[in-house]
Amino acid sequence: MKLSKAQYDEIAQFLGHVQPTRQSLRKLKERFPSQSQSTLLSIFSQEYQKQIKRTHAKHHTAEAIETYYQRYLNGVMKNAGAPVLLELANEVDFAPSLMARIVLERFLQEQEGTISSKTLINSMLRDPSQIPDGVLANQVYQCTVNDCCYGPLVDCIKHAIGHEHEVLLREMLLEKNLSFLAEEQLRAKGYDKTPDFILEVPVAVEGHIIHWIESKASFGDECSHQAYLHDQFWSYWNRFGPGLVIYWYGFIEELDCHRERGILLKDCFPTDIVTLRHSMAQH
Repeated sequence: MKLSKAQYDEIAQFLGHVQPTRQSLRKLKERFPSQSQSTLLSIFSQEYQKQIKRTHAKHHTAEAIETYYQRYLNGVMKNAGAPVLLELANEVDFAPSLMARIVLERFLQEQEGTISSKTLINSMLRDPSQIPDGVLANQVYQCTVNDCCYGPLVDCIKHAIGHEHEVLLREMLLEKNLSFLAEEQLRAKGYDKTPDFILEVPVAVEGHIIHWIESKASFGDECSHQAYLHDQFWSYWNRFGPGLVIYWYGFIEELDCHRERGILLKDCFPTDIVTLRHSMAQH
């Protein structure tokens, strides 16, 4: 699913005016019925994360933390069963899981008298039954299950989807009888930064030679694509030569502008792979 920059901007603009809830996702699907659910969900998540990054600092001032904590305490004192933290997060336009983290850290600081380790906080967010206060444990749980863009549940889903697409890609390579080395084999050989698959015999796709393939179970927007180019793709290119990136949920078509330099973008597994064996047989 390739989108033009203009189509993408229209979706992003629409998302700028709605709250990041599952209801908004339904509205998004109604507004853009021709786009796939997965593509819209990926864009929805990425746009929301950009918004959270922009406003992150203001929610982490000492003053904001204290305000949220006191509002939480007052709220549960009035009604411990009400979704106090979740409603507070929605009211101040902050991700519920991140609000839960702020209040949990503040609570533990009061209990222990010191700042708790990140490992402990993450463990409690993943399994709220570890939180030594039943009311807060329930509030944190409500936040994590109702957050569609952040938190341990979302991380788990994203990890599973990413893995599923890597398995799918592996099966497609095997089906085409292409010999390859997978990431774990490359790590065992001592490589640190590696693509998902390196082809032992290069292939041609749409007239471009491909040495490696990277699987991305997300939508390729400008922001994430630039970060991937900088952190991953160009270093793969330096080390292994030209390659192919598959954005399974689509990408902005204008971003596919590095083909001549050796990075090709696709939104599915290419159907027109030409192997060296093929071309040699034809000659």
